[in-house]
Amino acid sequence: MLIVGAKGFAKEVLEVLYQLNDIENVVFYDDISEDLPKQLYERFDVLRITEDVQEYFHNVDNRFTIGIGGPVLRKKMFDKFTALGGEFTSTISPKANIGHFGNEIENGSNIMTGIVITNDIHLGKGVLLNLNCTIGHDSNIGDFVEMSPGVHVSGNCNIGSYSNIGTNATILPKITIGENVIVGAGSVVTKDVPSNCLVAGVPAVIKKELEPLKL
Repeated sequence: MLIVGAKGFAKEVLEVLYQLNDIENVVFYDDISEDLPKQLYERFDVLRITEDVQEYFHNVDNRFTIGIGGPVLRKKMFDKFTALGGEFTSTISPKANIGHFGNEIENGSNIMTGIVITNDIHLGKGVLLNLNCTIGHDSNIGDFVEMSPGVHVSGNCNIGSYSNIGTNATILPKITIGENVIVGAGSVVTKDVPSNCLVAGVPAVIKKELEPLKL
């Protein structure tokens, strides 16, 4: 599998692949960082140009996952590497606790160690659930939503695509959060949040309006 990115979160994705015993043909891709070695941990090649990516997809393994954060950047990387012939693939830690009834996880999600997902939950394409997040029953998480470590989403919640939920934030039951919303770290969301805004605080209130996304 190819991991897009070779720093930070990409190394955590590598750990999930290790847990899955799926590291034989792992490579990274990073065409920006100049301080990286040719191999990470003296084992995993770091590709630098798209021609090498295409060759890898064609001859070795066409799967890729995204090892960088940021909903919009993740969507751009999805578009780029799909166009190069890659198959967007989820990485799900075996140390995550995922319910057995009514769940749907779309392609490209990164589900890290300590996640708890109960039942009747939909995760959209490219969702990132970082360490120790929990999601309650009957919740819908849109495409490329990112949850930082320790986020708790109660039951019957809806979170719109491209939203970013900060570390240790809590979403109370039956809350709807729009698209392109940033929830500040440690916030408690007690009422619905419209699209295109930043909210923070206990309880969370709108702090700033954001420009609608142009994808």
